[in-house]
Amino acid sequence: MKWIGSRISVVDTKDKTTIVIYPERKAFINALMGAWIFMWYSIGFTVVWSYFMLKLTQQEKLILVIFMSFWLYYAVRVTRSFLWLFKGSENLKIDQIGLTIKNATGRIGRATPYYLENIKKIRLEIPKQRSLQTAWESSPWVRGGERIEFDYMGKVVRLGRKLNEKDATLLFNLITKRIEEHIRHKTKREKTGEK
Repeated sequence: MKWIGSRISVVDTKDKTTIVIYPERKAFINALMGAWIFMWYSIGFTVVWSYFMLKLTQQEKLILVIFMSFWLYYAVRVTRSFLWLFKGSENLKIDQIGLTIKNATGRIGRATPYYLENIKKIRLEIPKQRSLQTAWESSPWVRGGERIEFDYMGKVVRLGRKLNEKDATLLFNLITKRIEEHIRHKTKREKTGEK
């Protein structure tokens, strides 16, 4: 296994290339996010307790239900981002058939294959340095910020969460090189009649 950049590990064999992209490890930010989640859950449990234990009017109960729907939405989103920061990874496998992408939290995640002959226009997408997009994507509770994208049968597929420009460029070069090699070998095998 070799490393390109600080967060990307690569295992390169003759038949396939396996790439794992790890999330940023910032202990202070992760601790702050954990404290925020703890407080958010405390608020939620207090509101649920209030709903069932206090004598409330119908209007007050309606307000609490509306609040809890928003509370639940953010609790799920931020918890998923928090878990991804600790146990998440983007797993890529490039072989003769396709590029398989799996966004996993621990071992949980679904691998999606993308056949090489249907992958079009692989490109690097780096936001401008002082833009609103850069500020938004740098926040820890946003899981997005993918740097590499390609067209696949009318959809845009993105990968490489929150990579810096150097790491994204290295990964982009590796992915495009491996895909081109596999397409070349596949075309060569088809011309010679090999399986």
